[in-house]
Amino acid sequence: MSKNVHQTIDPTKMGVGRAIAVLTSGGDAQGMNAAVRATVRVGLYTGAKVYFVHEGYQGLVDGGENICPATWESVSMMLQLGGTVIGSARCKDFRTREGRMKAACNLVKLGITNLCVIGGDGSLTGANQFRTEWSGLLDDLVRAGKITEEGAKKSSHLNIVGMVGSIDNDFCGTDMTIGTDSALHRIIEVVDAIATTAQSHQRTFILEVMGRHCGYLALVTALACGADWVFIPEMPPDDGWENHLCRRLTDQRTRGSRLNVIIVAEGAMSRDGTLITSDQIKKLVTDSLGFDTRTTVLGHVQRGGTPSAFDRILGSRMGVEAVMALLEATPDTPACVVSLSGNQAVRLPLMECVQVTKDVTAAMAEGRFDEAIKLRGKSFENNWNTYKLLAHINPPDVKSNINVAIMNIGAPCAGMNAAVRAAVRMGIIQGHSMLAVHDGFDGLAHGQVEPITWTSVSGWTGKGGSALGTKRTLPAKLLEEISHNIAKFNIHALVIIGGFEAYVGALELVQAREKYEEMCIPMVVIPATVSNNVPGSDFSIGADTALNTITSTCDRIKQSAAGTKRRVFIVETMGGYCGYLATMAGLAAGADAAYIFEEKFNIKDLQVNVEHLVEKMKTTVKRGLILRNENCNANYTTDLIFNLYSEEGKGVFDCRKNVLGHMQQGGTPTPFDRNFATKMGAKSVLWLTDKLRECYRHGRIFANSQDSACLLGMRKRALTFQPLNELKEDTDFEHRIPKTQWWLKIRPIMKILAKYDIKLDTSEHTDMEHVIQKRRP
Repeated sequence: MSKNVHQTIDPTKMGVGRAIAVLTSGGDAQGMNAAVRATVRVGLYTGAKVYFVHEGYQGLVDGGENICPATWESVSMMLQLGGTVIGSARCKDFRTREGRMKAACNLVKLGITNLCVIGGDGSLTGANQFRTEWSGLLDDLVRAGKITEEGAKKSSHLNIVGMVGSIDNDFCGTDMTIGTDSALHRIIEVVDAIATTAQSHQRTFILEVMGRHCGYLALVTALACGADWVFIPEMPPDDGWENHLCRRLTDQRTRGSRLNVIIVAEGAMSRDGTLITSDQIKKLVTDSLGFDTRTTVLGHVQRGGTPSAFDRILGSRMGVEAVMALLEATPDTPACVVSLSGNQAVRLPLMECVQVTKDVTAAMAEGRFDEAIKLRGKSFENNWNTYKLLAHINPPDVKSNINVAIMNIGAPCAGMNAAVRAAVRMGIIQGHSMLAVHDGFDGLAHGQVEPITWTSVSGWTGKGGSALGTKRTLPAKLLEEISHNIAKFNIHALVIIGGFEAYVGALELVQAREKYEEMCIPMVVIPATVSNNVPGSDFSIGADTALNTITSTCDRIKQSAAGTKRRVFIVETMGGYCGYLATMAGLAAGADAAYIFEEKFNIKDLQVNVEHLVEKMKTTVKRGLILRNENCNANYTTDLIFNLYSEEGKGVFDCRKNVLGHMQQGGTPTPFDRNFATKMGAKSVLWLTDKLRECYRHGRIFANSQDSACLLGMRKRALTFQPLNELKEDTDFEHRIPKTQWWLKIRPIMKILAKYDIKLDTSEHTDMEHVIQKRRP
């Protein structure tokens, strides 16, 4: 993201004298309410007037009570709600010029010249057309006597910003659209439930998911559950797929698998353009193989339910960016869409994104399927390539004579098993022999090493915890035994999956290379910890699952007070010294404050927070939520903060406290963690394979260069391998956290959305990026 430093404007004055309207259009998607809430609150924070447009474009055309002022309190308690609270509708009237004239008239009368549209590509294309025609519509309205010339002059141009709300993730230019992650949560819940019953009876299950023109949901579901086959519209199967499918299912059964899963996108088709239906596949499997086969069509279940933590944070971040984009826009700025790339909010020209989205449809229609996959973007392409690699179940005939050992270090977390499974299978595909090390460095020192096979990791993607066993022990005192066992088991490379201990432990092995030649092997660390505190990666496996657990628990805690008097909840989260979970859960659950180690606070800050809640309780909002990271301050403990709030809130609100504890480490991994872990596991073994070739000298492996021991991390937009020694400079070893953490920049958003009078830094702003050159092959 390129950023320009420009003159600092007081953000609380940016919107004075201006009006913003927000509408949701087209199909609903979980997380839309988070985007509406953020747009309203940040709009009000900037001094702008903000209006709801109820029932999408229909409300814009009909006017009247459909366009009404939004207040701070009117968006309270809507973060956890699915769908869209302000309503959405398909609108034929807006497709006519007459309808758009009525809409323009309604906006001019209220002085609204900034429109925020949350919807799919059809809704956003309609918004752009509206903007393009705006001056002509105003001329017609003046001629018809519907508005005055002065009114037309005041509203001379319309600014449009789009946010993409679509569970299909079918809009090019953004990694994730609002609602996609939540839809995946619904799908994976069903897959997990089906898997248990299918295994009991040795069944084949065909699951049909949404995605008429886009196979994202089907593809990620297939990756996240290790499906035997996936049908997506972007890449129809080769001719003769029927025999290939039957052969693969039979192979899986003969390998001992009791369960076959086939995922079908509703828009799946064959090379000649005919639809491939779940019923057709069921008939094929039943008639050809005689397998007991069941079909489940998920339908609108995928659209429903409460939004995931990811979608709430995404909607909130996009809402903030959308308001800033509207208020910074000039008459020459093209209509833009705010989207997500890696962990960064970016602005892209709306019509470029729409054009690339149309190009995908054209490429599919013309049979240019490889191009369609590329046009969908890097994230989609990576998912497809990973799935294709892991779907192979015929290991190569030629073995590499390489032994790769895999181990888990530190506290267990959801997604560890998915990473192990992907690494094991990718290793076998590369011709390597894979070894499982039980109980971390302890196990390596005591010889708890055994071969691990393709079938022994079946079904691991959905398992929480660590099936290999894990311990926090560091290797420094066990180096003699570890080097002995590396030689004894002839280990040529190491995959170390875990948290801060995995990173420190690997560093200790690298430092021991001078003394122990056995340590001179390539090694890779994959960050996996709920704390998200490993240097070199913006995200760790397991953090998303923990975040969802905290968020859904906070929802329940807040709901427990429904109908009672005013109440404030103090909730303690995990994370060691890292405030990631407390901050992100605060944003996702709508907390009033989140106390973390990285942002020092004192008794005055606590007093400000208490007074802020006392004021809040004078409004219609009767609930307060305070999050505290477990190690944020040695003296301001959870008990002390609870006692302080209880005392100061007497007569206004009462308090309750919850220490969430180890429930944050447990549970089945979320779709994000399964998918992330799968890609990390696969990529790490491919990298090790290349490194082993580089390090092969005179019939043996010898690796002692800096870049032969790396950490694989997500950095901004890409998965990158970084030498462990280079990461030391960015590490606070005493507090076990990185010195620079990207998410700290998001903290002001949480405070603004909780109505604190703080300054949002506007000295940096996101430049418009281009998508067409970036996407076309």
